[in-house]
Amino acid sequence: MSVVEIDAKGMHYTPLNKLIRQAVADGVDEIVLKNVMGQRFIGDGLTGNVKITVEGVPGGDLGMFMKGPTVIVKGNADHAPGNTMDEGLIVIHGSSGDATAHSMRGGRVYVRDDIGYRGGIHMKQYMEKRPVLVIGGNARAFLGEFMAGGLIVLLRLGEKEPKPFAEMSLASGIHGGAIYIRGPVEKWTLGIGASAREATTEDLSVIEPFVKEFSEHFGYNPADILSSSFTRIAPVSARPFASKYIWE
Repeated sequence: MSVVEIDAKGMHYTPLNKLIRQAVADGVDEIVLKNVMGQRFIGDGLTGNVKITVEGVPGGDLGMFMKGPTVIVKGNADHAPGNTMDEGLIVIHGSSGDATAHSMRGGRVYVRDDIGYRGGIHMKQYMEKRPVLVIGGNARAFLGEFMAGGLIVLLRLGEKEPKPFAEMSLASGIHGGAIYIRGPVEKWTLGIGASAREATTEDLSVIEPFVKEFSEHFGYNPADILSSSFTRIAPVSARPFASKYIWE
């Protein structure tokens, strides 16, 4: 297996990304990026099976438009990792910022700890291509806003018995996909078009493979996680804002 190391210390993101693209074009199997500190657009638009290991904190839009590669972040990530990602895998061994998985349309994003605001906004799904976002910690307001498809799983593993989820505008405008939250959810948190009910055994079978993969990456026991109760958030209808339009 061919491995290339790139020292990103003090490097602007443009030459860094040129080096990454050249390594991919040369057919390397793995790229290790050392001393990353805020460089943007890492992995953007890349295709194939290359693995990119990021040592440090990548900047915004990590893996945007990515189709296939695996990105492992050994630290936190900035805003919008997985933005409009088509295929592939992003694993973040820390927290990530606002708009994590923004408009994601395929692949999987696993975040060990917390995410910021508007996680999963505009996630979408086409036929069998379903994006998945799993968060080990907590999420801030507007989780799943305008969600059109896909799957979000919020595990809140920092709490043995999670308190009711209480961040405003949960799934506001959702019209596709589903969100699973470990523990109860305060009804006032639900945004326009969102409904909540206790997850069934059948529901848990949907998230089980992703909880297992999450656990493999971060060293958890999936059976312990899945033994908890979950709340399922889903759309009331496919047109939550239909009443806002005037038809003649």
